[in-house]
Amino acid sequence: MPVDPAQLAAAMGQFAAGVCLLTVRDGIDDVGTTVSSVMSVSADPPLVAVGLSAAGYPAEVLEEVGSCALTVLAAQHAIVASRFSSAGRPSARHLLEAVPWSRAAGSGAITLDDGLAALDCRVARLVEAGDHVLALLAVEDAPVLTPDAPPLLRLRGRYVDESGRPAARP
Repeated sequence: MPVDPAQLAAAMGQFAAGVCLLTVRDGIDDVGTTVSSVMSVSADPPLVAVGLSAAGYPAEVLEEVGSCALTVLAAQHAIVASRFSSAGRPSARHLLEAVPWSRAAGSGAITLDDGLAALDCRVARLVEAGDHVLALLAVEDAPVLTPDAPPLLRLRGRYVDESGRPAARP
């Protein structure tokens, strides 16, 4: 008998995961989404994998554009993460009006200047995986930006710092 989706979500919610902001520049606008299903796949060649909702606009744009950026978020980015995880969100630039950001050299996608790290990526492969798409991304640049800042984590459906306390909201 298959596992109930709510049961699986509750079980996986016990696993603390780092939080990233995935952004794509589609030529007209910038789109983005908060992701916590991110993993390092290979150091040589440099590859990461990201899980995205198959029905979501960012997955469609990523497939069309073929490149993106990932910013590893710091604990101070809880509000940014919340903004990008809500449905019906506007352009990424509008959600980041008070947040310092730059464009990644290769993809042209937005990265946060005060993130922990920024990965500039191109799509190596997209794999259908149930109600999600697994994006295998070739990393073309990966500067560490603020290595001493505490990371933003997702645990039990909440954004927390490394101590498990709710992440600070500026």
